[in-house]
Amino acid sequence: MRMFFRSTIGILFLVALASWPTGFVEPIDHIYWNNLYKFVSHPARQDIVIVSLDAEKGVGSAEEAKVIEHLRAMMPRELFFDAKVQTGADPLGDAALAKAIASFNHDLSFVVRQQNLDSFSEAAFLFPPHSIVGDAPIVVSAWNSNFIYNIVSGPVSVVLNGKTYPTLSVRLAHLQNVQATTYYPDYALEPATIPKVSAQDLLEGKVAAAAITGRTVIVTSPGQAPLAGYFGHEMVPTLVHDIAGASALRKPFSLDLTPLPLLALTILGLLMANRIARYRFRIPAYAILVAAIIVLPAMARTAGIVLGPAPAIFALMCYGALRIWQKRTRRIQQTNASGLPNLLALSNNELEVGRDVVVAVIARFEEILATLPASLHGEYARQIARRISIGAGAETIYQGDGGHFAWTEEARPLEMQIGHLEGLRALFSAPLQIGHHTFDTTIHFGLDRNEGLDTLTRVNSALASANEALGNGRAIELFEANRLAEAPWELSLHARIDEGLRNGDIWLAFQPQWSLADQRIYGAEALIRWNHPTRGAISPDAFILQAERAGRIDALTYWVLEEAITAALKLNAYGHRFLMSINLSAQMVDKPDLVPNIAEIVARRGIDPSLLTVEITETSGVRNRPAACHNLSQLRSMGFRLSIDDFGTGEASLAYLADLPSDELKLDRRFVSRVTTSPRDHAIVSSTIALAHALNQQVVAEGVEDQATLLALRDLGCDFAQGFHLGRPQAFPAFCAMFEQSQKSNQTRSI
Repeated sequence: MRMFFRSTIGILFLVALASWPTGFVEPIDHIYWNNLYKFVSHPARQDIVIVSLDAEKGVGSAEEAKVIEHLRAMMPRELFFDAKVQTGADPLGDAALAKAIASFNHDLSFVVRQQNLDSFSEAAFLFPPHSIVGDAPIVVSAWNSNFIYNIVSGPVSVVLNGKTYPTLSVRLAHLQNVQATTYYPDYALEPATIPKVSAQDLLEGKVAAAAITGRTVIVTSPGQAPLAGYFGHEMVPTLVHDIAGASALRKPFSLDLTPLPLLALTILGLLMANRIARYRFRIPAYAILVAAIIVLPAMARTAGIVLGPAPAIFALMCYGALRIWQKRTRRIQQTNASGLPNLLALSNNELEVGRDVVVAVIARFEEILATLPASLHGEYARQIARRISIGAGAETIYQGDGGHFAWTEEARPLEMQIGHLEGLRALFSAPLQIGHHTFDTTIHFGLDRNEGLDTLTRVNSALASANEALGNGRAIELFEANRLAEAPWELSLHARIDEGLRNGDIWLAFQPQWSLADQRIYGAEALIRWNHPTRGAISPDAFILQAERAGRIDALTYWVLEEAITAALKLNAYGHRFLMSINLSAQMVDKPDLVPNIAEIVARRGIDPSLLTVEITETSGVRNRPAACHNLSQLRSMGFRLSIDDFGTGEASLAYLADLPSDELKLDRRFVSRVTTSPRDHAIVSSTIALAHALNQQVVAEGVEDQATLLALRDLGCDFAQGFHLGRPQAFPAFCAMFEQSQKSNQTRSI
């Protein structure tokens, strides 16, 4: 229930419900009933006849007495005197009027009218003189009106001066016990069909007795009944409303169900229509609901049951306006300047079973747009979409920002799908002609095949895969479901790294580096490790890359430097010169604050920079290579040793060796591990050692796994080595114990 009232339809229900007691929707009610009764009508019953006195000749009590006497002779069923009683001017006429009224016994009733609509106080009713009325019964005419004085309802009785008076409509309907307290006029009654005769014609014998005999007669004078609004017609005297009220009271029911049932039906209908999946079936459901809300109040009114339509119609109007606004907003928000729907439009669709989501990204899209006039930007996107549509067989192509185009297509076996996308890629080998411009187009694809996920997630997955394909230079990247499971971890890495540093889950391991000439530990490489309490040991490659993406590599590097300095100071306290190596990320090498930050740490910790070796790893990610070379040269001039890590792979090539004033090379394990089994690798290692020595550089061999490799490297003249055969990365206490043992062994050999 709470979810319902938080939904759009639930809020709409509350708003419509609140509009009823506040009167906010009264105009809707008025318009509905006023228009309905312009087309729905029936003639008045002929058992009520209006006798109208001639006001132009000035009707006095004597003339009124004559009319009453004449009517008594024609034997009406009942007489209601609804005319002004003119007394005092003609005492004889007054006496004659009183006598005529008394002759009717209780078959003549006086009508006391409400002077102002909606007013029910004693002062609002003007009673005739008791000397004329005598013991004749009195009925009242009293009404409630709406905001523009259209009568809407009337009370069954009115209490005045402590006495209860029935209303004229109740008496005209000849009802004894009325259960309801309020009734609603039958506005389908056509006022022009109410029988009317002139008092003058009556007195002159022009009215047949059959027109009066056995019928209810109302004697009135023009202006006696005030004018009020009558739905479907102009203003009419309230006497017409009295007769319409009697018509309503004769119906099977006189019941006001309030607007609640119709409003509840409306909300239920909207909820059911919204659950219809197919749009073409939803429209008829809406149409049926609208028709029901319009027709039901009219049908119920014919039986005397009042159903207020206003809140229900108001709810429908609000819902329709909301849907139109949403559709217009969606059309604006989900359409690009090219006229193509955007990725939001695709994300809002429910995908059918067996559909793949494909996102294509155009390389250098923004650069191409920059060379085109703005008027051709849309044409460029449309041409790409047309070519994709032809190749993929997709009816709708969605355009995103930055040259992304998405669509869905039937899922095929993976090999067939990849082959299909490769064929689509070949379709773009032909250049695009945009106006007078010709462009080569390189396209990459991201593919999501994870059915069961929501559309937005699948679109974002394919989008991420397309960007990854573009970044890696691959034609196609497939988004695997297990990456979604890892996404929360990767996206919260920033906070997790901070937590790991605080509680000690992230720590430094130290791998010994051996001098082959002295057969002793001369230094160590500080390696970061992470033991997560729930995920266990996390590979450095797994989280360092994510730390670089999350912008946390700077903090990690400076933390490593601080910890490595602490360890180096303790190890150098043993009395032998000990070198500590730390790794520097490619993302930091070109930063302008790198050198000042490192200089501040070294000065604060009081360590000789020559005891620290900075290992420079892969630099393909460096954006400003000249700045990187400048920073590294500054570090070397401060006394730091520079080491080229993983030499022989990636960017760590001869060109890199020529650019950087380094102190040592680290031979990649890929060559070291095969130095005893591969003549080619043996030759590469041998020539690299010779080249390094020719450049006054020392050589560190990584990945020494056995004694044979160690001996081969020593024979080739390699300076230093590290690997599992010589010592695994270990916590600082264990490393200290190993280092002490190494020193003792070295002293023993010296003796």
